[in-house]
Formats: sequence, C-alpha cells, structure tokens
Amino acid sequence: MPPKNKGGGTRAKAPEQKQEAPKKPQTIRELGWQWYYDTNPHQKAYEELGLSGMTPADRQAYFDQEYLKPGRAKTLSNKAQKELWKRVNEANIPLRNLPRPRDDQWGRDKNGRDIGDYTVEEFWEYDEKRDRYVRLLYSSIFFRSNNIRAIHSEVPDGAHKIYTCSDEELEAERARRKEMAELGKDLYGDKTDPYALDPDWDDVVPIPQSEPEGALAAIAYPGDYAEAMSYLRAVMAAKEYSPRCLRLTEDIISMNPAHYTVWLYRFSIIEALNISIPDEIEWLNEVSLNHIKNYQIWNHRQLLIDHYYPAIAATPSDVAALAESEREFMARMFEQDAKNYHVWTYRQYLVRKLGMWGDAERQSIEILIHEDVRNNSAWSHRFFVVFSDPAYATPDSHATEHDPKVPAEIVDREIQYAKDKIILAPQNQSPWNYLKGVLVKGGRKLGTVKEFAGQFIKNLGDVSAEEVRSSHALDLLADIYKEAGEKEQAQLCLTRLGDKWDRIRRGYWEYKKKMLDQP
Repeated sequence: MPPKNKGGGTRAKAPEQKQEAPKKPQTIRELGWQWYYDTNPHQKAYEELGLSGMTPADRQAYFDQEYLKPGRAKTLSNKAQKELWKRVNEANIPLRNLPRPRDDQWGRDKNGRDIGDYTVEEFWEYDEKRDRYVRLLYSSIFFRSNNIRAIHSEVPDGAHKIYTCSDEELEAERARRKEMAELGKDLYGDKTDPYALDPDWDDVVPIPQSEPEGALAAIAYPGDYAEAMSYLRAVMAAKEYSPRCLRLTEDIISMNPAHYTVWLYRFSIIEALNISIPDEIEWLNEVSLNHIKNYQIWNHRQLLIDHYYPAIAATPSDVAALAESEREFMARMFEQDAKNYHVWTYRQYLVRKLGMWGDAERQSIEILIHEDVRNNSAWSHRFFVVFSDPAYATPDSHATEHDPKVPAEIVDREIQYAKDKIILAPQNQSPWNYLKGVLVKGGRKLGTVKEFAGQFIKNLGDVSAEEVRSSHALDLLADIYKEAGEKEQAQLCLTRLGDKWDRIRRGYWEYKKKMLDQP
C-alpha cells in the first residue's frame, strides 16, 4: 500500500495576483483612510473577502492584531504571548494602529464645506493657518496675563516693577490681534465677538459700565455682554449709524432681547441707512418665535410698519400682501400661545393701519375660536373687527354704546354666532359677554334673548328640583328681568347665584341686588 502524501506537494500552487499600485489620495479624507489601512494591513482584506475568503496567514494576522490593543495581550498565557510576538514579527504587523476614520471627524469650514473634501494641499494650507492662529492665541493670552499684572501690581518706593509691558510689546500685541482677526475671519467666518479681536472696531474706544465706588449691588454682567455694551455706548455717543452698529445691536439683542434702548437704536439705524423693511421683518420673525413674551419686539415691529407703510400705501396689492404675511406669522405665534397679549394688541393696531377689516380677518379669528371656544382674546378681537369697521360703523363709537349705523343683518349674524358657541359650552363666559355686547351695539333689548337664556334654567327657586346649566345664563336673566322691571325675579336670580350656583362671587351678586333699585 503506497504511503499517504502528507505534504500535499502535488497540489498546484495558486498563481499570485498582480496587485495594482495604490492610487494617490486626492483628498485629506482619502489620505486618512490610506493611513488607516496602512496601520491596519489586514482590515481591507477582511472587509472585501470576509474571514472565509482570507488566507490562513492573513486571517491569523488579523486576529493577532486585535491582541496588540492595550491590555489585550496580558490576557494570554506566557507561552501564548511568546507565540503571539513571534507571529507578529514574522507577519510584520504594526504595533500601533490608527482608529477607523469617522465621516464627521474633519468638521466643516466657514462656508459649510466638509474639510474632509479638501485636497491634501488645501488641507495642509488650512492646517498651517489654524496652527498659526492657535500659537498667536496662546501668545496673546500670555501677554494679557502679564499686562494685567503690570497694571495692578503695587511697587514700593525705589523698587523695580516685576511685570512690565513696553511700548514695543503693546504694538506687537496690536499686530498680533489684527493677524488673529484676519485668520479668524478666513478660517471661521465673520466673527465679531469678542470685539477686541475684530479689526472693524479698532477705531472705537469702548465705554465700560460706570459703577459708583463702593456700590452695594453692582451688576455682574457676563463678559461678552459687558464688552458688547461698552462698544454700544461708544457708537451711540458718537451717533454712528452703520452696518457694523446694526450687527452690534443684533448681537446684544441675542443676549438680552428686553433691552429697550438697543431696539430704539436699531430702528434709528434702519431709518438712517434705509434698510429693507421686509428683510428686517424676516429677521424679526425668528427673534419673536424665540422670545414670545417680549414686548419690545412688538413695539419695534410696529415702528417698522409705520415706517414702511407710506412706501406701499399707493399700491393696494402690496398692502394686501403685507397684511396676509403678517396674518400668517401671527398664526405661527398663536400656535405657541393663543392668548399672547402683545400679539393681540399688535393685531388691533395692524387691522387699523392696513385696513384689515372684513371677512378675511373675521374668518381668521373664527378658526382660533373653533380651536378654543374659551379664547376670550379671540372673542374680543372679533368684536373689535366687526363693530369698528369704518365701512359702516360710527367712528370712535364706544364699545359699550349703541351704534345705529351697524346693519341689522350683521347684528343678527353675530347674535346667532354667539348662540351657536354657547350651545357648545354653556358655562363658557366669553360668548355670553359677546352676546350682551352685540345686543347693546345693535340697540336690541336684552329681553330678545330671554327664551334662549331660559333654556339653560329649569325650576328656578325650587331648591329640590332646580337645574342650572349655565350660571352666566342666570346672570343674563337677572339683567333681562331688571330691564323689564321685574325686580323680584331679578332678585331671585341673583340670590340663587350667590347661594348655590356661583357662591365664590356672593359679594358681587349682593352688590348687583343693591343696584336693582337704580335705573
């Protein structure tokens, strides 16, 4: 029997594949990947072929490389460690390897471009500037430290100062800061904070906050805010109105949006430079959405509209477009707070200014009432829009007095609208107040809705069987009975309100009973 072939010498040797020369990296990201694969020589084979497709030697080297990570080799026995190092030397595996590159590791430049897409040459130039900027920054920090010590150090008579800053050092620092500003703008964009590093402000001598000596409660302003305010005082004292001052106000507003003086100064700049009002409003929209309870924002917006309106007043289409855009923006504000007092106040002003009377505005308010029938602010605005319309209303007619010019069909429509909403929520006070107001405006007797109000009251005065679905209906009935001279019935309504249906306001109902004797 012939011996077995243990060596497998008859097996044909697989022809070696000819490897192509690696391509020269075109970007810094590609170079990073090249470095990664150079220090992880078996990683690419693993990714392309998988463990099953790798040669036994490559597979063993791939596993051995994992044991080169810190602390991993110590988990092996002494014998296994010796065998490991022997295989590492034979396979020429790098002892240190780079981590796998991340897609976001390079960051983005001032224009939003991914730095990883830079060519290798562009990156080295960029990195050299960045390195230069950092070295200048550390030198400037060291100078500032010495300069502060030189200013504040106390020296006995006849002694020499330990810390000094010569004129040459000061000039060198000024040049350093200018170079830092240029590099900062080139590397990171138009960076104006802190202003001491911005060459655009080199001609401005900031005016710091003046606090009286020994002040008990000196305000501890944040550093960035204090610096920006010191520059604001300087440019306001010089009565400067320029684009850089506009940017300065934007910066301060981002830190303190309630600074009324800054808003007024900003508007003065807009007037002086004739800046586009639509552009300013677009910027203001984002500020408003971020600070929904800020009053100064809406005062500024009103000043903008007052300034802009004369330029478009002769073009109805432009006025209508502005009105619609403002209505859409206020809808966004109401999504966050449907009862924002500042927005509703501004809306009344806008209706008068732009003539936003009529169906479009009324229907816009109907949407808000439909979403929240208890939104008293929306009910109040509807009353204003309907009964202050100059197309038919008496100018300057008081909200609580009869206006004979209001058409009867409008009064009928509003009465029915209020009734419909009362049916939805009988205990909601807003539509009841609205109904009373409409009746007064239209010159109608309260008794015209007696039957409607009465449907919410059953068995009044019968303590065991009495049913009141709306205390506001009972209040209205008291007024109706007073109007009709039925004092006893009015007293009964008010007594039951105080005794049972609205006891928390008993004092108010007692007051109303006393007023029954007055006309």
